[in-house]
Amino acid sequence: MSESVLTTTSAGPPSTGAAPAVTCPATTLPPVRHWPARDLTGVDFDPVLAELMEEGPVTRIELPNGEGWAWLLTRMEDVRLVANDPRFGREAVMDRQVTRLAPHFIPSRGAVGFLDPPDHNRLRRSVAPAFTARGVGRVRDSSRRMLDEMVTELIAAGPPADLTSAVLSPFPIAVICELMGVPAADRHGMHTWTQLILSSAHGAEVSERAKEEMGGYFAELIDARADSTEEDVASLLGAAVGRREITLEEAVGLAVLLQIGGEAVTNNSGQMFYLLLTRPELADRLRADPVIRPQAIDELLRYIPHRNAVGLSRIALEDVEIQGVRIRAGDAVYVSYLAANRDPEVFADPEEIDFTRSPNPHVAFGFGPHYCPGGQLARMESELLVDALLDRLPGLRLSVPPGQVPFKKGALIRGPEALPVTW
Repeated sequence: MSESVLTTTSAGPPSTGAAPAVTCPATTLPPVRHWPARDLTGVDFDPVLAELMEEGPVTRIELPNGEGWAWLLTRMEDVRLVANDPRFGREAVMDRQVTRLAPHFIPSRGAVGFLDPPDHNRLRRSVAPAFTARGVGRVRDSSRRMLDEMVTELIAAGPPADLTSAVLSPFPIAVICELMGVPAADRHGMHTWTQLILSSAHGAEVSERAKEEMGGYFAELIDARADSTEEDVASLLGAAVGRREITLEEAVGLAVLLQIGGEAVTNNSGQMFYLLLTRPELADRLRADPVIRPQAIDELLRYIPHRNAVGLSRIALEDVEIQGVRIRAGDAVYVSYLAANRDPEVFADPEEIDFTRSPNPHVAFGFGPHYCPGGQLARMESELLVDALLDRLPGLRLSVPPGQVPFKKGALIRGPEALPVTW
């Protein structure tokens, strides 16, 4: 690149809030690179991340918020190692001001995203039946019916339309609420809370209040289902609390995380259809050969940059050497699933979209104990969306130039604000 988008700074060890971790002499450490994490449009790969990948498999970064610096790992082998290695933990992040993307950091103590095994496994086990192939299959027919109704209403209203507000947003909301056991009348409120929690534009106080309100809602819903034998998530959690396998606080934290994660499909599917509509040859191929759709969706999931920067960090619990670099106990560590999905040692021509790619060991849903429990659900939703929209709207196309499609700003998860289409 002719002009670097990285800024080198000199920095000491990450702030721990306690005694500083022992670190290597400064001369042996790679420079700290400032990652501004600017808002990106379309499916453009983050140029900062691309430079970091070129710089080496183990680099040091400073994100816009928090304190200190953190290690960044970008190769698939190393990403999988850290994501699945008990020497790197999440719980230790709770009391740290680790450098991060989000301007506010409001973790709930006991939330599954910040637990390590065996507590993490105990919580995940309580809702596992809802996210198995059988559990997802339980809502497949109702999901297809809801989607068909939305597409029928879209067609009846006629073009032009905003595909996001008409289908791509309400569909994942309806599906995750169905799986969670949230009544249809409460879907809009759930969506509003989720948007406030995921956006950095409104400030920490608004996000915290939305999180508390959603938590209060789930506390009542789960408590009311302590004796339930139903298979929705709220009922499974209520039963687990009733058996004293988990606490109500743990159940609420998990419910909030799953509800928020379920709506991420809106952004993923928005990017997916933006890509298909700006590269119509890809959509034409999926129309002509429906058999390849599940495999093609996996390739699109690998390719799409679904988030800005990186997600939650881990803390090294002991000294670990990776790629010849000594990561010290107490150091913060990030893995980039986006970078791993473009690792040339794993994927031939990683910048190309290849619907015949097999095997396709992408990590779009993470890896290890914190692998996204909704991976199968998201795949199912993507398959239903591709089937319904490509088959029922053969002339579907953007109604504005690609550069005029508005993308979300100040969001942790990337996606179009609206997707103007016609047919």
